[in-house]
Amino acid sequence: MAWLRAAGAQMRAHWLMKLVGMPIFMTGFFVVYFWILNHPLFPQTTIPRIAIDRLIGFHPGALLLYVSLWVYVTLAPALLASRCELGGYAIAAASLSLAGFAVFLLWPTTVPLPEPGSSPAPSLSYLKAVDASGNAFPSLHVAFAVFTALWLSRILRGLGAGPVARALNWAWCLGIVYSTVAIRQHVVLDALSGAALGAAIAAAHMRATPTVTEP
Repeated sequence: MAWLRAAGAQMRAHWLMKLVGMPIFMTGFFVVYFWILNHPLFPQTTIPRIAIDRLIGFHPGALLLYVSLWVYVTLAPALLASRCELGGYAIAAASLSLAGFAVFLLWPTTVPLPEPGSSPAPSLSYLKAVDASGNAFPSLHVAFAVFTALWLSRILRGLGAGPVARALNWAWCLGIVYSTVAIRQHVVLDALSGAALGAAIAAAHMRATPTVTEP
């Protein structure tokens, strides 16, 4: 269990910066996200369903996985050990956000109307009321899940975590990706584009940060 002790030490490093910085970043993200959502500059384009969408059933219970993203995305920055890494991670996350916002601003998108039998369940009514099905393509929900999974995978390897912890990381990521389609907040094309965006930003960031430093 040595890797857990090392993880704990890294989480305690610069804990105040992390405790303050992450909520500030998330608040700024949502302010911009909802402003764009509620002030589209152009008519919305409906992103179509494809064959894979029809294979994924409507499961309102996947909402728990969907909202778990906001816990999941805190794990990678919490495990970074130096100010330099935290600053670089913040820049990469901001770059990911800005890339998505640019697409939303210039090309507003939405998802198709629900299929018969998949009307919003009571558990989804608040989400559908607050986060209308706009800003669909690419799915930033998926983009941040993939971005986080790639960085967590790297951090866990560096800590010497075993295959179970690394598999759980990817299982959580895939569960979040699945949930975006299962609750009909996104379609598969949104998820695929979000995954590509998250992977591209993570790859560029990791190339620019070749090693994980000590506190």
